[in-house]
Amino acid sequence: LGYIFYSSMYAAIGSAVDNETETQQFTLFAIIPLMIGMYGSFTIMNNPEGPLGFWLSIIPFTSPVAMIARIPFGVPGWQIALSIFLLVISTLLMIYIAAKVYRVGILMYGNKASAKEIWKWIRS
Repeated sequence: LGYIFYSSMYAAIGSAVDNETETQQFTLFAIIPLMIGMYGSFTIMNNPEGPLGFWLSIIPFTSPVAMIARIPFGVPGWQIALSIFLLVISTLLMIYIAAKVYRVGILMYGNKASAKEIWKWIRS
């Protein structure tokens, strides 16, 4: 699910831009949550039952990394189920958003897209 979530996010970014230099300005939106989850996993190793570990493993942007780091320490089943449920809902939402961006972005080939313009594409 985490792979599908992030691949649909990258698909939306790829369909909104024309070349590699424009891609770099939007890629940061996908990399930062992964970095927060990865670096938060180091904290999870020290305190897997703490509030940071709980919230990182529930929030869909960081749960693919954080929950995997937390599972070996024994996680209640309801937390795993909640994390999976939220990730499924978020993945479906991200696929929907990527489809909306692709629908407009592919027609806007040659034009530079700003974050404000992409937000308009998502809202339409």
